[in-house]
This record gives sequence, structure tokens and C-alpha cells, in this order.
Amino acid sequence: MKETSAWVQPVKSIPASLKPIAAMQKKHFGVVLNPTRWWGRMPRLFWLVALFVGFLERKNARLEPKLRALLMTRISQLCHCAFCIDANSLRLAERCGALDKVQAVSDWRESALFSPEERAALDYAEAVTATPPEVTDAIKTELKRYYSDEHITEMTALIAFQNLSARFNAALEIPSQGLCDASKGKPHV
Repeated sequence: MKETSAWVQPVKSIPASLKPIAAMQKKHFGVVLNPTRWWGRMPRLFWLVALFVGFLERKNARLEPKLRALLMTRISQLCHCAFCIDANSLRLAERCGALDKVQAVSDWRESALFSPEERAALDYAEAVTATPPEVTDAIKTELKRYYSDEHITEMTALIAFQNLSARFNAALEIPSQGLCDASKGKPHV
């Protein structure tokens, strides 16, 4: 791990209860992910958050994996979370099989790469992420054209989760790890 000058320092040693997830991260990414080193001060809360995201990312989730990654990437950008942009861009690149959408996420309104369904979901994610949320009747109507109440409920939970994660990481200035360099066209694993 690189030394950080963050105003709240990461834990120096991962708590025993987080060793399984740290080992999994090392196996998959080659390193323990930075947020684990900050969340390590609160292992029980870390596991609750991990269970929450695990449920949202389950195999039989209502939302397609590409859509989940797309929404998480956009929310990461809106919250200015360096780590989240990095990690979610990698996830989006892996799920799309290319970097074109990753590179276009911040300009999704002008890009031809996004379907009407994705545009409705991105518009909703931006509206929910605003403080306070600004979900207009027009946004609701467009979203209902493509998604059921169950999809919208799960989407809202995903958006709320990513806001929690991105705001936690951004507030504590948790750095990126270079997992996906979208500007150079290479996801790193």
C-alpha cells in the first residue's frame, strides 16, 4: 500500500475478522483494497456493508450486471470518489468487455452509446444522488417505461449504497489504486 497523507489514517493491521476478505482481495487484485484499511476500524459495520453490496450483486439480482456497474460508476463520479471511480470503472469495463462506455459515462447525455433504458436509469441515479434528491415526475414517468416497481426499488437501494460508499471514501480521501486507467484504455487486474 502506498503511504497516504489522508487526514484519517488507514489501520496498519487488518483485524482478524476481516482477514478472509483481505485474502480474497489480494488473490483477485494483488493487494488489499484501500477502503478495507479504513473500514477496518469498524469490522462489524464493514461486514454489514459487504453483505448489503453482496445482496445487490447477487446472481439473481433484478438489475443486469452492466446496469449496476454503469450506475455505480456514474454515482462515483458525482460524489468525487477516486477509489470508487477506479473500482467501478474496472467493473463496468469487465462487464461491457470494452472501455468505450467507461470513457463516456460522464457525458452520457451526449453519447450515443447508451440505450433509452440506461439513460432513464442514469437520469434517476443523478436525481437520487442530488442533495436533497430531485426526482421529478418526468424522471419517474420515464423510469416506469422500462422498469417495474421491483426493479426501481432495487435500483434505489443500489444508488443509496453507492452514495454511502462513495461519500465515505471521498470524505476520508481514500485514494484510487490504479485498477482501471480509463484514460489509457486499460483495466488492470
